[in-house]
Amino acid sequence: MAPTPKDLTPKNRLAVALDLPTEHEALKLVDRLGQTCQWYKVGIELYYAAGNSIVQQLRDRGFNVFLDLKLHDIPNTVAGAVRSATQAGASLLTIHATGGAAMMSAAAEAASAPGSPRLLAVTVLTSMDANELAGIGITASPAEQVLRLAKLAQASGINGMVCSPEEVDLLRKATGPGTLLVIPGIRPVGTSIEDQRRIATPARAITQGASMLVVGRPITRAQDPAAAARAILQEIEHAQTAAR
Repeated sequence: MAPTPKDLTPKNRLAVALDLPTEHEALKLVDRLGQTCQWYKVGIELYYAAGNSIVQQLRDRGFNVFLDLKLHDIPNTVAGAVRSATQAGASLLTIHATGGAAMMSAAAEAASAPGSPRLLAVTVLTSMDANELAGIGITASPAEQVLRLAKLAQASGINGMVCSPEEVDLLRKATGPGTLLVIPGIRPVGTSIEDQRRIATPARAITQGASMLVVGRPITRAQDPAAAARAILQEIEHAQTAAR
């Protein structure tokens, strides 16, 4: 099950991004992390390489799977993909909000079946800034576009969003306390921002209203991934304690 606002322990607020090219490398990292983390994000690179096998193996080990496929197609096709993800056993599944209201409504209907993953609407990728948006004909600022797409997703029956740390406070105020806000672009102090543009530290994202954080390279490329994950979990715990 995807975490609810009442069930947000530090371990339920961190998803480790298994952005690795093979199942072997992904499971090797999982073994190194042990029981430090509860959630793993499987994106398109790993899913295309390993398919449902990686989802099943993570579930067999007692972990929750965030399947980050960013579905974007005609409504009927996306609805079918949601049903397939339900069979795979994913707890969270992403779709692109830019697919429009009809696509998101079809996805939400498909996800109403028992055992379906909770849907997350991807708003604006964290690698995009105002210049990138302008390049594809969107004159709105990233924040304006994120808010527009989040409201469209919520009206289409989807109460979970993916946005950058820069928009989390805006979305929390606009969509309410029950919305699941999942935030990539998390970079602990002292780590490289690499290809991300709109980033924040774990503590700042939690303080601003994030439900879950997605962290990849700061953990997966660390000399000691478990220690890196524990440091982030501790930062999450301190931030949520301070916010009470």
